[in-house]
Amino acid sequence: MSLKNKRILITAGPTWVPIDRVRVISNIATGQTGILLAGKLAKLGAKITLLLGPTEACCISNKIRLIRFKYFKELERLIKRELGTKKYDALIHSAAVSDYRPKISYKDKVKSGILEWNLKLKSTPKIIDCIKKINPCIFLVGFKFEPAAKKEALIKKAKALMKRANADLVVANTVTKNKYKAYILNQKKICASLENRHSLADKLINSIGENL
Repeated sequence: MSLKNKRILITAGPTWVPIDRVRVISNIATGQTGILLAGKLAKLGAKITLLLGPTEACCISNKIRLIRFKYFKELERLIKRELGTKKYDALIHSAAVSDYRPKISYKDKVKSGILEWNLKLKSTPKIIDCIKKINPCIFLVGFKFEPAAKKEALIKKAKALMKRANADLVVANTVTKNKYKAYILNQKKICASLENRHSLADKLINSIGENL
């Protein structure tokens, strides 16, 4: 397995969607898995571009091309730009992308002191669904996270994501009572069952290397 000089695009961290000029909806993703993968792959000689959301970024190698973003629309634009202008061998889409955004986003700050404020939300487009449409040959890795999920339900959702996005691998992961669990699936079977992020990263990298 050699990943030297393979071009890999990684997304990691949360995304924001604006409510008004100063308020956002976000999630609790840390980007740890994507940052870990980027570091390990860079050490193997892969050429990594990391699109990292609004989270703390520490100890990122200068061998990694780092592009920061905050908002959903920024991430969507960056992915389309990178895939449209550069040749990537693989994309690891580990970012926790916002599923919903406010139906109305206010240009200015909504004044404080309002006793009740009802926000109507609408779904955001699924960024992962457009990736194979832009580059049908890219090796695509998706992530499906469901907190406190049972294995059967988690695997079912991961398979649905794989089919919908035409992904080559999907990582299905969960945390139950502070215990991490992850499964790597290809289009035929469950390839691995892991119990920590480092083991997941190593096994996922091996699986990607076998296919590039």
